[in-house]
Amino acid sequence: MNYEARIGHYEGELDWEQAAARKRRNLIIGALVAVLVLAGAWFLFSPAKPGEGAAGDKSDKSSPTVTVMIPGRTMVDAGISATGTLAARREMPVGVVGEGGLVTRVWVEAGSWVRAGQVLASIERSVQSQQTSQIAAQIAAADANARLAQNELERAQALAGRGFISKAEIDRKMAQRDAAAAQVRVARAQLGQNRALIGRLDIRAPASGLVLTRGVEPGQVVGAGSGVLFRIAKGGEMEMQAQLSEADLVRLSTGLAAKVTPVGTTISVEGQIWQIAPVINPQSRQGLARIALPYNQALRPGGFASATILAGQAEAPLLPESAVLSDVKGNYVFLVDPDNKVQRRDVKVGTIGDQGVSILEGLSGTEKVVRSAGGFLNAGESVIPTFSRPRNERSASGPQCRVAGRGRLRFPLHLCMVNPEPDSAAGFLSGRNIGWHHRVQPDAGDGRSRYRFPDGVRDRGPARGVTS
Repeated sequence: MNYEARIGHYEGELDWEQAAARKRRNLIIGALVAVLVLAGAWFLFSPAKPGEGAAGDKSDKSSPTVTVMIPGRTMVDAGISATGTLAARREMPVGVVGEGGLVTRVWVEAGSWVRAGQVLASIERSVQSQQTSQIAAQIAAADANARLAQNELERAQALAGRGFISKAEIDRKMAQRDAAAAQVRVARAQLGQNRALIGRLDIRAPASGLVLTRGVEPGQVVGAGSGVLFRIAKGGEMEMQAQLSEADLVRLSTGLAAKVTPVGTTISVEGQIWQIAPVINPQSRQGLARIALPYNQALRPGGFASATILAGQAEAPLLPESAVLSDVKGNYVFLVDPDNKVQRRDVKVGTIGDQGVSILEGLSGTEKVVRSAGGFLNAGESVIPTFSRPRNERSASGPQCRVAGRGRLRFPLHLCMVNPEPDSAAGFLSGRNIGWHHRVQPDAGDGRSRYRFPDGVRDRGPARGVTS
């Protein structure tokens, strides 16, 4: 009996230990489940980190952070972009004027500057020189005959006074003298003509300018049918023959300024429109606007160039140069869509100045444009956008906010608020993505600024630097 009692005692202790172990295991499992549930709830419902906003919830931590901006629309110089061919404004073809002959020497090269009347090429003239000598001898003979006729007339007149020669003989002697004098004049005219023909053997520049082409070499036989031997740009003046649509031509007038950039260079040459074509090509539906340009080594007639014509002012998005990229397809920018993915957008660039690059086509001004680092992004890539807007940058879209004494400014998709900086003389406007307030007015009684938000007015304390 003692043995059975001891065995029953041991079995009771074993059941109690197993029950305690099961209880501890259940507690541990429950605690682990609770920790996992809390961690999941914190991950799903925890607030976004400062600076990320709603974009931080959608973007992966490994996604790159990019700076974006909403450009709005700003008054900029309205530029009309065009392409066309470079040419001499007044091109002068030079050929053979005289009877031609064998070219003995060419005095200029393409690219040389010449003055009016300068000899460009010389032609062999030995035959013409002999003819000149012959005519000169004829002049001497005619002059001698004229002197002889004059002497005979004088003797005949002396004899006629004494009655030895009749009056008819005197008239005949006078006629002979006049004929001899005429022969002298004819010979001299022939000499002048021959010398002029010799002078026309030289190919000369009709006006001062730049030699564009040279089409003759020494030893070449040229004549009236040889065609153009030289081409000269009068005064070295160039032009661009810009091809424009009918709608763009209507907006143009002579005298408008333009900037021309030859293909393959970064040089911009300033000029102005001096002529607009009165007709439109019925096939291409385009017309010519001729832009006068001063001489520049980068301007080569026959080359291709692009031009931006300043035709007044217009509202257009304005971007920093770092935001506009280019490749073989043309200019483009990167946008961030609502899913925080990068999208490529082709744009047409207008004027480029100190304030930035104006966009003529492709943007409305309300898109989120990647401000910088776009060259390291790819279309479809996920990013974390952060907004950045320079001080004093104005936009023409969005609700108004007014700082007392500072007029009205517009900012798209941003809350305008005064940043109370102690060191600032007038404070500045900054953007916050927490809603719109429409007015900022310092209270004249207690000097505290009150902000009108969509859900009411809030007292934000003193607004240092804001003048009433």
